[in-house]
Amino acid sequence: MRSSALITILALIAATGSWETQAMAIDGLITIKSSFGPEDTMNRLEAEVKAKGLTVFARVDHAAGATAVGQTLRPTDLLIFGNAKGGTPLMQQAQTVGIDLPLKALVWQDEQGATFLSYNDPAWLAGRHGVGEPAKAAVAAMTGALHAIATKATAP
Repeated sequence: MRSSALITILALIAATGSWETQAMAIDGLITIKSSFGPEDTMNRLEAEVKAKGLTVFARVDHAAGATAVGQTLRPTDLLIFGNAKGGTPLMQQAQTVGIDLPLKALVWQDEQGATFLSYNDPAWLAGRHGVGEPAKAAVAAMTGALHAIATKATAP
């Protein structure tokens, strides 16, 4: 096994063990199981985003979109949010990170009826776009804020 693959696996194991509510952390996507249904989880998420002083840009109901074209989809709602103070330092380093900003969180329900909240890990986004050391504090702040928001939205 390559050492970089081993390091990645160990980092994922450590991250999973450190967040008891975390279900998955794969390829930059963090997914947390919610203690609430999809509607309550999304409402809690949106309220917490606003409480943190972030701007909600849009709420997209993918299931409603599917219904509009005669198809079905389990609850799948996307919240798009953020603020320029957090995202600008990353875009100053690499403008291409703008394709991944503002931040997004997806609330979805699986086949068994369990509800999850998923979002992109800011550190993974920074790595994807080659964001360097000068934006490290902004990445750390985003990471902490997203973890706090997601935990509050999903935990009783």
